[in-house]
Amino acid sequence: MMRFYKRFLLSAVLSMVAQLPQAIAQDSKNVYGDKPDLSVYRAKKLSVEELMDIEITSVSKRPEKLSEVASAIQVITQEDIRRSGATSLPEALRLSPNLQVAQYNAYAWIISARGFNNVFSNKLLVMIDGRTVYSPLFAGVYWDAQSVVLEDVERIEIISGPGGTLWGANAVNGVINIITKKAKDTKGVYASAAIGKQLHDQFTARYGGSIGSNINYRVYAQRAEYKSSLNGLYQPNTDNWYLNQTGLRLDYDAQKADRLSFQGNLQWGTERTNPGPSSFDHQDGMAQWSHTFSNQSNLQVQAYYDRMWRRDVPGTINDQLETYDIDLQHQFKLSKTHNMVWGGGYRHMIDNSQNTTTFVGFVPAVRTLHLFSAFLQDEIQIVPDRFRLTLGTKLMHNDYTRFELQPSARFAWTPGNEQTVWAAVSRAVRTPSRIDVDYRIPTYDLPPTVAHVGGGPNFVSEKLIAYELGYRVQANQKVSLSLAAFYNTYSDLYSVEPQPGTKAYYIQNGMEGNGSGFELSGLYQPFQNWRLRGGYTLFNKNIRDKPGHTFDATHTGTDPKHQVVMQSILNLPANFQFDVVGRFISGRPLSVTANVPNVNAYANFDARLAWQYKYLELSVVGQNIANPSHVEFAVNRIQRNFYGKLAIRF
Repeated sequence: MMRFYKRFLLSAVLSMVAQLPQAIAQDSKNVYGDKPDLSVYRAKKLSVEELMDIEITSVSKRPEKLSEVASAIQVITQEDIRRSGATSLPEALRLSPNLQVAQYNAYAWIISARGFNNVFSNKLLVMIDGRTVYSPLFAGVYWDAQSVVLEDVERIEIISGPGGTLWGANAVNGVINIITKKAKDTKGVYASAAIGKQLHDQFTARYGGSIGSNINYRVYAQRAEYKSSLNGLYQPNTDNWYLNQTGLRLDYDAQKADRLSFQGNLQWGTERTNPGPSSFDHQDGMAQWSHTFSNQSNLQVQAYYDRMWRRDVPGTINDQLETYDIDLQHQFKLSKTHNMVWGGGYRHMIDNSQNTTTFVGFVPAVRTLHLFSAFLQDEIQIVPDRFRLTLGTKLMHNDYTRFELQPSARFAWTPGNEQTVWAAVSRAVRTPSRIDVDYRIPTYDLPPTVAHVGGGPNFVSEKLIAYELGYRVQANQKVSLSLAAFYNTYSDLYSVEPQPGTKAYYIQNGMEGNGSGFELSGLYQPFQNWRLRGGYTLFNKNIRDKPGHTFDATHTGTDPKHQVVMQSILNLPANFQFDVVGRFISGRPLSVTANVPNVNAYANFDARLAWQYKYLELSVVGQNIANPSHVEFAVNRIQRNFYGKLAIRF
């Protein structure tokens, strides 16, 4: 049935692409007039002031200006992504100075905020248009399976720091919210082809149109194939891979008060691994309905279904996860000084992890998980347009630890239109995942005299208390700066510890510690045709064993202390563009228990030269240009890449 569905949707997309010339002509006549309106396809050349006035929604679940947000947040715009030459979501996330992004091999990425950067990074909540994409198997993200048409991304909002009060489980050290464009903003044709050295090829076709005056839609198909990385001996790894995907979005605006949206995606791919290929396929469908009661009150309901199947480790585990999720939120003004947001949700997950060997796996093989949540937040205008206090909390119930509470308090002082001082105290939790409780090596019972590893039946949530202080200023029309300092205290952190008098190891909550640092970011536009953005992050972490426990740093991560990211966007005469993204990452310390060696500091940069005229864009992109290959995590070497790209928009 699923194969038939994939073939049907793919054939529908290709059929529509085949009819593009007729459709374009019809749209040009009926929608655009004599000439197509290309304004929705041109990169918006926003000034620094306009960029600071972008409305974001991830901090308070309602639109608010970036310049006034009481949180450490970065926004990556569509222009930032396109001008960087990024070919995937992880590459686009490199543009944020408040994220730690490391490429592990050709298909695997390790992404975190404020530390704990490892292959099981599990303290970061990631959403695509509100759909949560982390796996309950290990509470992390399969980044190879998270793909969108980058041309259709409106912006990416990245919060470093806890967001559990509104978003719940996993929003411990950060939140990534990937927001795609509405269908009405992607009318017409977009097609691109890229061919290169490490990026073997990438082909994208998308068409958007209208049905009547209230319905807008888009359909797309995309394929990408990547070549392998190198091992520590500079020999090719067995990790080259490909990904195919197709999907659609349909937006219906019945009237000003009601909006309905549906989107669905299909993905399937194969990764060449040793001893054999690892394959996956993924389907998701999401519907959103919003109703505006007045300019002071609105309601939104969202529901989605998500299915992921993957043979994650060949000959070891076949895992299928089905997720059913529904959320409701209501925003209203209780009075002139109280702006309320409340909501609730339910998530039903069925995880079928079939162990194909007795050596390693999950016991029981099938788990049905339920997650209930409710939240309430009140923004109080103590002095209108000057002092704001935001109080809120989220109450969750999960199958492992039952009830969890995640309160927060945020204070913002706006002494003028160009400055915001803010402070926050928050509590967040990382609820247990299956790898914490159900993991077994081997999967059958053994006596204490025989070495084995088992999940912790009494494993509890990892906990964070975070203290933050920030300042944001637009110094003038050319410069804006943001500074955020933080101090995090962690308790009940994950550990794997030997049991006294036995050869058994069990997963426990045996560690605690703290993390601290600051994040500096800014925008500078010295001339109308040249803009600079970037930042610097300093991070320190101190993890120790709790009294009565044996220290184990396996999953605490190896984090760089210093990180610098800079992006230059330059428009040249004769429709040329020249863009550079540079980064410096300090060395990662040795983690003995995780068998991870030192990773040396490295500096690298990407460059893009493009020519854009009317419908056509030609570009040549170099990635990781500074070195033929380099290590970002463990021992695999990421190679230099060059590719050429042709894009058409009309």
